Amino acid sequence: MALPTRPVSSWVQGTDFPSQLFETGSDDYELYEEDGEFVLTVEMPGFDVEEIDVSWADGMLHIAGEHEDEHRGERRTYHRRFRFPKEIEDDEITAEYTNGVLEVRLPVLAGATTRGKTIEVDG
Repeated sequence: MALPTRPVSSWVQGTDFPSQLFETGSDDYELYEEDGEFVLTVEMPGFDVEEIDVSWADGMLHIAGEHEDEHRGERRTYHRRFRFPKEIEDDEITAEYTNGVLEVRLPVLAGATTRGKTIEVDG
């Protein structure tokens, strides 16, 4: 039996739930809004710029990458989609890949408001 590599949350200790069930995924990206645009940075070390595809469709940003290391016989892929809460000026989206970090800037459409609704929290 293998020992867990991460500490188990105290609220699941003593239960039969596997700790992996509650993980939220990798922390390979950061997303924030600044000066009228969303800025998304994604850590993608080891990829070449030609191996990365960034596309925008129907209010969703798609990022994909595929890297093949023939010397080691390894193949790495990356796929992630991001949906944004405001309308984006899609003709103004830019992407730059530097030192293993992809930075995508998505300008918010002038006058755009947040889509969705507020959910009341009972307590």
